[in-house]
Amino acid sequence: MAQTVNEVLTAATDSVTVINDINTKGKASDHVTASDVSAGVTQADANARVKANVDHLSTVLAYDGTNNTPNVKDASANKSSYTTAISTGNTYISNNS
Repeated sequence: MAQTVNEVLTAATDSVTVINDINTKGKASDHVTASDVSAGVTQADANARVKANVDHLSTVLAYDGTNNTPNVKDASANKSSYTTAISTGNTYISNNS
């Protein structure tokens, strides 16, 4: 059975949490892992994690009811926390590149 809009958005809240935490704590966030353990966590690692979550949220918000996805795009659900997180993430990447 396909997920509902609410179920998809509830799951996507994890991405909002990751973006906001990295925006606040930067490389020190527990959500950032080193791509090269010997080099430690880099800004590129933090940016990559933010980008992956921004991309995920963008994909979820574009769900249009095809391919066994709910129609999140046209749903009346409040999506402001997700769009704000996308904006925050894009700004974070821009400011730290």
